[in-house]
Amino acid sequence: MPKITYVVPDGSNHVVDVPVGQSVMDGSVRNNLPGIVAECGGSCSCATCHVHVDEEFAALFGEVTDEEKELLEYAEDVCDRSRLSCQLIVTADCEGARVSVPDSNG
Repeated sequence: MPKITYVVPDGSNHVVDVPVGQSVMDGSVRNNLPGIVAECGGSCSCATCHVHVDEEFAALFGEVTDEEKELLEYAEDVCDRSRLSCQLIVTADCEGARVSVPDSNG
């Protein structure tokens, strides 16, 4: 299982084993990490799972969809590395990927 590092709003790092095929959001929610609220449960209909993907790992995940871009318009602290973690599906290549959860999610 790939290990994903989550940097939560208080600045602490949490390394979580996330099964291939699950989302970065699932890894956070299943481990009760703070910051990723995931109100819609991963259906890409809110922006409460907004994260910043470290630049070196951005290419490991699929392209941003139009639906995701639209939702990110309503999120705070958006930057060029912003993604919805429900749309970041983990593959074996994601080992060591790192995401930061903005303070504004909660």
